[in-house]
Amino acid sequence: MLSSVMPTYFNRLPVAFERGEGVWLWDIHGNQYLDAVAGIAVCGLGHSHPAITKVICDQAAKLIHTSNNYEIPNQEKLAKALCEISGMEQAYFCNSGAETNETALKLTRLFARKKNIANPLVIAMHNSFHGRSLATLSASGTSRIQIGFEPLVSHFEHVDFNDIGAVKNSVSLNKESVIAIMLEPIQGDGGICIASNDYLQQLRKLCDENDLLLIFDEVQTGLGRTGKWFAGQHANVLPDILTVAKTLGNGFPIGACLARGKAANLFGPGKHGSTFGGNPLGCAIANEVIRVIKEKNYCENAHKVGDYLRHQLSTKLKKYTGVLEVRGKGLMIGIQFDRTCIEIPRLALKFNILINVVANCMIRLLPPLILTQSEADELITRLDHCLHEFFNTKYIPCYIQ
Repeated sequence: MLSSVMPTYFNRLPVAFERGEGVWLWDIHGNQYLDAVAGIAVCGLGHSHPAITKVICDQAAKLIHTSNNYEIPNQEKLAKALCEISGMEQAYFCNSGAETNETALKLTRLFARKKNIANPLVIAMHNSFHGRSLATLSASGTSRIQIGFEPLVSHFEHVDFNDIGAVKNSVSLNKESVIAIMLEPIQGDGGICIASNDYLQQLRKLCDENDLLLIFDEVQTGLGRTGKWFAGQHANVLPDILTVAKTLGNGFPIGACLARGKAANLFGPGKHGSTFGGNPLGCAIANEVIRVIKEKNYCENAHKVGDYLRHQLSTKLKKYTGVLEVRGKGLMIGIQFDRTCIEIPRLALKFNILINVVANCMIRLLPPLILTQSEADELITRLDHCLHEFFNTKYIPCYIQ
């Protein structure tokens, strides 16, 4: 039977959920699952967090939406809170990570016009993922999401991630047109690839020396995921533009593009906008998310429990020769395989855990920031049972070069 839903998601897993609490989800048959994906880094405070539920109900009972033609006090409060924890100066609100990155790219065009650069070039990274709008998939260094959408938006050049020499060479070769460098401090879909502190610091220096914009896409890494408010803070590096979404609404769609210094005040009236962006309900929720993370010190919890989980996984899984490495920061963890493991999320349902695979050969773990040590232990036990079955079943391996 033909579904009325467009088939944009291939081979959905055969489970449907009806309720959640903390790190747990229950399906429509009453089976309980440990959620180690959190809606792909979205539900940082877990499911049905009482403080978030309350603010949704309270604000929805008062006012959900007006328009950006009017003052929105919740929006002003949220902008101030985000700038305070990030070190940025201004915020623009929209509805998703892709929209925040689209906004960042529009800012680069305005910055280029100020410098009288007619064909501005943005340097981005191989294996990056910035969204699925035309501009953001063009900025992404991932060919599989671009197929069929040619011609792509032009004036992007992709270089190897974590290779400062490659970036410097690109800047040198394109000095008349290059305007910005864009990257994820930790590549998520690209396989939990972590930029070194030195690399990020050298990028900051390079941008300062050449009057370029440094853009950090922290849609996935932002708001405590890596053990700090933002991943760039591990290197003490402030970008000129910072994008954030996912955890910001704990499941409600909201994103923000933050700017400072030479990237601030580039937008004027009529240059950008969003009907739903920054509405009273979304901003009330996001303000509460930030308050709870701050009050409960969930950044530190992500750091401590994440370190524990990573260490225990490294110890427990070393018995499997097919596991090459466990890496990550905070509660953003990747388990690298020597073969394709795209079957594992389906197999993991048998052990009542929800996990994700990226780059065909890596398990990505993104549990809620509220994860406790005992819940981490339960995750390790279930994942161990899952991998035992995986490695003792005949799969055709696809070995990495």
